[in-house]
Amino acid sequence: MSALVVRVSVAPVNGDPRAGSEQVTQALAGHPVERLDSGEREPWLRVRLRDGYEGWMHRGYLSDVDRSDTPNGSGPARVSLGCVVRDASGARRTLPLGAWLDAGALVESGEVVERAEMAQRFPASAEAAARTACARFEGTPYEWGGLTPWGADCSGLVQVVFGLHGIALPRDARAQAECGESVAAGNALGALEAGDLAFFSDRDDGRITHVAIALGAARLVHLGLGRGGYAIENLAAPDAYARALLSRFRWARRVR
Repeated sequence: MSALVVRVSVAPVNGDPRAGSEQVTQALAGHPVERLDSGEREPWLRVRLRDGYEGWMHRGYLSDVDRSDTPNGSGPARVSLGCVVRDASGARRTLPLGAWLDAGALVESGEVVERAEMAQRFPASAEAAARTACARFEGTPYEWGGLTPWGADCSGLVQVVFGLHGIALPRDARAQAECGESVAAGNALGALEAGDLAFFSDRDDGRITHVAIALGAARLVHLGLGRGGYAIENLAAPDAYARALLSRFRWARRVR
């Protein structure tokens, strides 16, 4: 049985079937994608990703592979934590956090984790996910639609780190804001526990436009455009940017 699988380290998923259109998210090496269209716009394909997100991908980023390369056809044998590999053809490439390794890939440097060890390495805990956000995304620049430490947006950070810990979340902040249970209202940001998700809006209609992860002790970690990317905000002694962020706070949620 064959399926479309991402053949490059990171592939853009676009809002429209053209290279100049908005990147709405990304798909990582080794991840399968579901084709939705009939091919009338080749070489652009309408696809659905593993999280249900839909968009357009150029066929150049994809290959047809045998699902037998993955255990029971349901996932990878190994997951990249940031590594350099050489594939069966001898080609060398760098893989980001979250990419899936081909069965025959030889790891030259960096970190990988066996699929069977994921739960032990990344326990299903929101607090642990908050620590991973700091450890794995420190220094990440802001990139709209990005999912990796090479460049990511706020909701991409949240989806990836919680996903590593076995907690599946939607791709966009607005959808993430409907997950879990309510834990705060008003200006209770400083009281949030590590791993709680704080949501913000800079729109008149209040629609959620930003998400951050609480670290406890009145701190947040996020990828903010105004910070250029990765930042830890100290809410006990906020600067001008953090004060503006606080003014946009709408609510917080706790996911498990």
